[in-house]
This record gives sequence, structure tokens and C-alpha cells, in this order.
Amino acid sequence: MAKTKWADSPSDLLCARAGFDLASIDPNGTPGFSGGKSDGRAALEAESDRLSELQEQLWAESRSRGTKSVLLVLQAMDTAGKGGIVRNVVGAMDPLGVKVTAFKAPTPAERRHDFLWRIRRQLPEPGIVGIFDRSHYEDVLIHRVRGLSSPEVIEERYGLIREFEEKVTASGTTIVKVMLHISADEQKARLAERLDRPDKHWKFSLGDLDERALWPAYQEAYQLAIERTSTPDAPWFVVPGDRKWYARLAVQQLLIDAFHRLDLQWPTADFDVAEAKTRLAQSE
Repeated sequence: MAKTKWADSPSDLLCARAGFDLASIDPNGTPGFSGGKSDGRAALEAESDRLSELQEQLWAESRSRGTKSVLLVLQAMDTAGKGGIVRNVVGAMDPLGVKVTAFKAPTPAERRHDFLWRIRRQLPEPGIVGIFDRSHYEDVLIHRVRGLSSPEVIEERYGLIREFEEKVTASGTTIVKVMLHISADEQKARLAERLDRPDKHWKFSLGDLDERALWPAYQEAYQLAIERTSTPDAPWFVVPGDRKWYARLAVQQLLIDAFHRLDLQWPTADFDVAEAKTRLAQSE
């Protein structure tokens, strides 16, 4: 840990425990990391190989009947950097062992089922690292803010989510739930940049401004969702997001910590290694 300048594990520092207060977390902070931007970028690059190796080990173990998988859930306000996490952190892993699902508004077919139906269909299989770009939490976030469901239904969904995630973790999937926490000022600056750059106009939507107008309501909705659904087996990690380099580094380390907790093992050879070496040496 010293080489990456972490004073303590982000899994401990960023975990939302009892008494969690979103408003008290500085979106511009760098909890536990003593370096600056250049140090953070160097640390991200230095640990990319380690992350890749651990993912390969997860995949290899699954080829030998292993049942473990990892699911990274990314939730955030618009412009918080979910795409950057996927490109700069998840991008270090072998794409054959990664499944990214970006959940948009449910289709008419999906609406005919319960809100977790489409989520279940995208859960990672053994050996796979699943990434949810938004998730089932939209059904307790935007639904609360926009009044798309009643308070009673939303309260019920918190319990359904806890039960669902308990079953998912019991089946062998480690869930890493991350909220990228940015400030309203930082979001305004990022939206302004998109408007100033023609190559970023495609990323801008007038709907972003509508959602921004509801900022306080969304902060309250996140507070409640995290309070209700952060559990020992599927805790929430709230990552300050104003500094993109820190958010990426922190999520990388959260994934590495999750892999380490799996106690992954390389499969043992099901053939005589010495004999194979001999045959190889004798081949032309």
C-alpha cells in the first residue's frame, strides 16, 4: 500500500456504515490518499496489472468449476464519471471476462415484470466481472424524486433490494456498490464544458438540466437509499468524485480489495507437468 500512498484501505475509509451522512462528505476530498493528481495517475497505472491479474485468476478459477463472480454497481448524478471508471479502471481487465450493462429507462416489455426482473437477467456468471452503469437503484432514486412510485412502494423496494442482494452474494457474487459523489458546482462546470465543446454536444441532454434542478431531492434520495441498503455483505462505498483521478483510483482499489477477499486460487494442472515439459523439449 505504501507505494500508492494510501494511508488506509479505501474499503474501510469509504464504506457507508451506521450514522452515514452524505452531506458531511466532501466531494472534492481524497480520503486516505496523500498524493496529488500525478501521484494518483501513476498509482492507477501501477496497479492496473495487478487488477488484470486478479481478474484472470477469477476467470481461471471458474474454468475449474469455481462459482465466484464480481459485480460493480455504479450510481451517480449525471457527469459524475461512470464512463471514465469503465474506460480507465475496468478497461485494464480482459474484455472477455467483463460484462458491462448500462440500464436505461425500462422498455414496455420490462415494465410488465417486477423491477428486479431485468436486473436478474444481467447478473454476472461465474468468472465474470459485471458492471452496472446505473442499476435497480434507479427504482428508488428517480422514482422517489419524480414521484413515479408511491412512498410505500419505494419503502417496500428497499427491503426487496436487501433480500435480492443477500441472495446474489450467497450465490457467490461479490457486490461492490459505488456512489460517485460530486458537487453541484463540479457538475455545472462539466456540463458547461460539454456545451463549449462541439465534440461533447452528443453527451449533453436538456434533460440533464431538468434533473439538476432537483439536486437537493436527489441528495436526499441517495441518503435514504444508502441508509436502507448498505449491509455487511453488500455495503455502499461513497467515493468523492470532483477529482476524477481520485475516483478512478479509489474504485480500482475497491475492486482489488474485493478480489483479495475472494481468496482466489490458480487451478492445479490436471495433467503431468513434468511429462508435458519433456514432450515439449523433445518436439521439433
